[in-house]
Amino acid sequence: MRTQQRTLVALFALALTAIGCKKDEDDPITPAPPTNEEELITTVKLHFRSVNDVEHKLFSFVDEDGDGGAAPVITAEPLSVDSVYAVEIEVLNESVEPADDITVEIEEEGTAHQFFFRPNGVAATAVYADTDVNGRPIGLLSTWTLGSAGSGTVTVTLRHEPDKNAAGVSSGDITNAGGETDIEVVFPLAVE
Repeated sequence: MRTQQRTLVALFALALTAIGCKKDEDDPITPAPPTNEEELITTVKLHFRSVNDVEHKLFSFVDEDGDGGAAPVITAEPLSVDSVYAVEIEVLNESVEPADDITVEIEEEGTAHQFFFRPNGVAATAVYADTDVNGRPIGLLSTWTLGSAGSGTVTVTLRHEPDKNAAGVSSGDITNAGGETDIEVVFPLAVE
């Protein structure tokens, strides 16, 4: 009889241990943290159209395999001296078929995104031409003014959740923007 009691107690303890260790996947008290899946960006294109619509120039960043692996291919056509261009940015994930147009998501989530443009070594300025629902810049559309001939670079950065109210951010200064960098590309910039 004592052996049976010990056996029952041992089985009961084993059952409680098994039940206690079972993962409760539907635990309403501790929900899983929300996932913020970042989109894979394989392609960024800047379409430069002269104000008189005579010129169409293209800057392109293509990284077919995403981060790591093969190096991206970066191309940039020369821009004209003393010119003004309307610039439109296109952002894609071309690793899937058909390509995923991330531009649409950036526009829809405009309050959480902003492009920054930092020219170096060239007389160039970029002014935002689009805004989010709060009247803050996004940067999918901008107007660029080019000065004298020269060559240098322009760094184009897309920030996720920047502080658009911080000093200088709405005028394009990335210094106080914060947030996370979704993508940053350094394009060669030739003005001739």
